[in-house]
Amino acid sequence: MASVRSQFPAAPASTDGEAQPGFGTASSESTLSEALLVLRKRKWVLVATVVLGLLYGLYEAMTQPVRYTAYGKLEVGTGATAAYREPGFAGGENLNNEMLILASDTLMLTVGREMDLANNPAFFGITKGTLPHRNIDDPAVRQAVVGTLLGTVKAANIPGTQILIISCVSANPKLSADIVNHVMDAYITRSYQSKYASTDRVSKWLSGQLSDLKAQVEASQEQLIDMQRKLGVLGLSFDPSHVPTTESTQKVDALSGALSGARVARILAESKFRTLQSANPDNLEGLLDVSGLDGELNRLRGDIATTKATIAEELVTRGVRNPKVEADQRHLAELQREVTTEQNRLLSQSKDAFIAAQANENQTAEALNQAKNEAYQLRDATVEYNLRQREYETNRSLYDGLLARLRTAGVQAGLEALEIDIVDRAQQPPAPTLKPTSSILLQNGIFGLIGGVVLSFLLETLDTGLRNVAEIESVMQLPSLAVIPRVRRISGDSGTTLSVAQSNVGVLATSKSQFSEAFRSLRTSLLLSTAGHPPKIIVVSSSTPAEGKTTVATNLACILAQRETRVLLIDSDLRRPNVHHRFGLNGRVGLSTVLAGAAKFEDALRQVPEVPNLDILCCGPVPPFPTEMLSSEAMHDLLVRCSEEYTHIVIDSPPILSVTDGVILARQCDALALVVRQGKSSRHVVRRARDLLVRAGAPVTGVILNAVDVNSPEYYGYYGYSGYSYSNIDSESWEPESQKPSHTQTPTGAA
Repeated sequence: MASVRSQFPAAPASTDGEAQPGFGTASSESTLSEALLVLRKRKWVLVATVVLGLLYGLYEAMTQPVRYTAYGKLEVGTGATAAYREPGFAGGENLNNEMLILASDTLMLTVGREMDLANNPAFFGITKGTLPHRNIDDPAVRQAVVGTLLGTVKAANIPGTQILIISCVSANPKLSADIVNHVMDAYITRSYQSKYASTDRVSKWLSGQLSDLKAQVEASQEQLIDMQRKLGVLGLSFDPSHVPTTESTQKVDALSGALSGARVARILAESKFRTLQSANPDNLEGLLDVSGLDGELNRLRGDIATTKATIAEELVTRGVRNPKVEADQRHLAELQREVTTEQNRLLSQSKDAFIAAQANENQTAEALNQAKNEAYQLRDATVEYNLRQREYETNRSLYDGLLARLRTAGVQAGLEALEIDIVDRAQQPPAPTLKPTSSILLQNGIFGLIGGVVLSFLLETLDTGLRNVAEIESVMQLPSLAVIPRVRRISGDSGTTLSVAQSNVGVLATSKSQFSEAFRSLRTSLLLSTAGHPPKIIVVSSSTPAEGKTTVATNLACILAQRETRVLLIDSDLRRPNVHHRFGLNGRVGLSTVLAGAAKFEDALRQVPEVPNLDILCCGPVPPFPTEMLSSEAMHDLLVRCSEEYTHIVIDSPPILSVTDGVILARQCDALALVVRQGKSSRHVVRRARDLLVRAGAPVTGVILNAVDVNSPEYYGYYGYSGYSYSNIDSESWEPESQKPSHTQTPTGAA
């Protein structure tokens, strides 16, 4: 079957999710103009909601209850206690707290108990009859009384002042004034009592704290006096930084100096001892001056030298045996023994001096350490005294501050109640307070308008029908070929006799109308849809039934035949044929009989006098297997033959989603136009039909939007040329019906 399309190049099929070149999709961005279009389209929703709002407002204004409002004024000032308040206190900042107190449950319960409102019928809006006696202590009764009071009594502040306005609304004017006055009196009493009780509690607490602080001050003072006795000072103003020098400090100073002298003496004595101990005895005379020794050893050594010289002289003159020489030698030996003895004595003396100096140093250091310990104890006592003195001063300051606060609280307790004054007591209102009818109507009208706007956009969001070209191009990703307006069916009241074809085919009866001009525009779009030459085989189909594909196919065939070209209209809807009804033809012979071989093609063709160049091949008898017949070789050969004999072939196809017949025919055509009825076809349905056609390789040329209301906001000005060349009578004189007709001569305008 592909040979039919191979002879005539088909228009390129659109791919899924991509727009074909040559047309633009509408922007998805919401603009103010689009919102206005939605409101214009849903104008009756707006009108209905506004009217309902006004009616309800009128009902509310006529049935609003009669209420009396009484007012009273209170001044909440700083009073005589301003001098006793904390720094930074501002009376105006406290007004919000006071208004909350006025609206408290406790205050309302006090008023209800004083006025016995639980047994007052007027308070609950009962004008006739009495109430059974009820106790306000009952939880349900208490809740009812307090809740009613909170709903009727209001407190407000006059900006820039310290004046509060108390108001009450009720059905009884006297009751309104009485409630306001009782609320003000109860508020003043409560303010005095609560503030006095609060101050009294503070005073009692301060008194208890003062007793403990007084005991602490006395204990601190006694400990401070004991420390002064220990330190030997007098007076409570003792400064620890000026402690007088005592015996302990003098002893430390003296022993420090003595220890330094003893350490120097020990070092000198040890140096002398170490020097003498390590020196050569023969060289000891060289160390005598250095070591500070006396001259005894030097004298002995001088005598030894003199004796040695004398012995030497006598040995020369007298000889060795001379008594004098022997006596001198004995004297020399004695001198040497004395030198040795003197050396030993000097060494022993130096050692004793070193030992004595070392012992003196140790004793002096021990005495200094003892004196230091006594000085440290004195320092610790001074620090403890400092701590005791600070503790005493802290306790004394706290005690003095609390004592002053206690005296202030005693004065403040008697003056707090003077801050609240009654400026105006509530008077019985002379007339009820009613809300103006105009205000109620305006308010409800605005609410109705807002509700209508919200409802309009909600309905627009829930509406899945396709209503304008922009939506179709955005959803289908296909160009729009034409927009067919919805018109009324022709009527015979004017005395003009019309044939069946003219009554059912709009372009035959109203050649100068919006309807006819729309099909001329469709003809132009189709002829220019394929490259090289106009399409021969044109299939007209739809997603679902009753979208007007038969109306489009019949009128399109008539428009194409008006160009002095041979056009063939084939009714391929072998399940619900309708073309022969539109032209008033006999449908016993047609496509099914030709494909079955029961009739020749030339014998099955029909003509209408109104369109000489148009041949019609009706459906014929409904076959048992339409799909097999349309997909047969006979159907393919028939289309090949018709393509050679006719300039254009218009095929009325079954719906795409209902049966597969439309998809089979779509593969054999040169151009396929998908009809979408305004407001009926939903987005997912037409998108599903497009996907089926694209996957089948059908040359989907574009979309035809059918049965469009030209007066809708989406198409305002779309047919603006109608007033230029076409009359309203012609443009509104014919409208195809959407229901399939019975097999009678009553034609309809849509398949």
